[in-house]
Amino acid sequence: MNAGTLLAGSRPLEEPSLPVAKFGHCIEVSGISKIYRAGTRAAVEAVSTVSFSVPHGQFVAILGPSGCGKSTLLMMVGGLEPVSGGSILIDGSPMTGPRTSIGIMFQDPTLLPWKSALDNVLFPIRVLKRRIGTYREAARNLLEQVGLAGFEHKKPHELSGGMRQRVAICRTLVYDPDLLLMDEPFSALDAISRDEMNELLLDLWQQYRKTALFVTHSIREAVLLADRVLVMMKRPAAIVEDLAIPFARPRSMALGESPEFNKICGHLRERIEESHDRPRPARSGSRSRFRSPFPSGCARRSFRTS
Repeated sequence: MNAGTLLAGSRPLEEPSLPVAKFGHCIEVSGISKIYRAGTRAAVEAVSTVSFSVPHGQFVAILGPSGCGKSTLLMMVGGLEPVSGGSILIDGSPMTGPRTSIGIMFQDPTLLPWKSALDNVLFPIRVLKRRIGTYREAARNLLEQVGLAGFEHKKPHELSGGMRQRVAICRTLVYDPDLLLMDEPFSALDAISRDEMNELLLDLWQQYRKTALFVTHSIREAVLLADRVLVMMKRPAAIVEDLAIPFARPRSMALGESPEFNKICGHLRERIEESHDRPRPARSGSRSRFRSPFPSGCARRSFRTS
């Protein structure tokens, strides 16, 4: 499929060119569900029969309103939350618990207040009982890459919110995980700082090309950063659309001003609003009956809601 056909009437767009280090899928999620307090009257179904896969080297955003189960889904993929049903494979191996091949960024930077920026970046190395000296130069280089040269010995209280998140990004990357899971890492920042962090993440991803799963409730953030966007409806969470983003990399913040970008954002907003009007989705794989603004054959998979 030519990604340039995604937007009717728009100029052709370049096909994304992503060098992939491995073949096959990094993440395979098959029919997973999550029920809290299962078997009781207080049972809450947070995630309902979700399936998707992510190839190696792809950046996928999970988009949906607050409270729809996005973070629960991410934590199950990361092995921090057990599934109630279904299965998750990471590099073909069943997920049974946290792995050193997975790096996780949370909404809060969760830095240790008594440690310097450099020591916070190196903290995972201590936890993994690896030789600190082997990683110290890499940690310094990462801090320099994110614009924190000269701040290596500052404590978290001496750094701004955006600077603390930059330290958290370095901490996630320092031990070179294969898979990055990010849970709304920029949601607490002001608009200007958030744009700066998005631009930084674009640059870092362009350099490291990690497989990434990024949770957000910002439509524009999802379209700017991702190769694909999975749209989730309100709880119990289910995927109602899987949309390929056609813009070539590298990308810049100026992309957000283009008509094509805003047309995709408008479609995703309508899709989320539409899902709120329906109480429950059909099983993944059904086709959407809503009237799409995209022509036939475009790079999107959607799921009918009942």
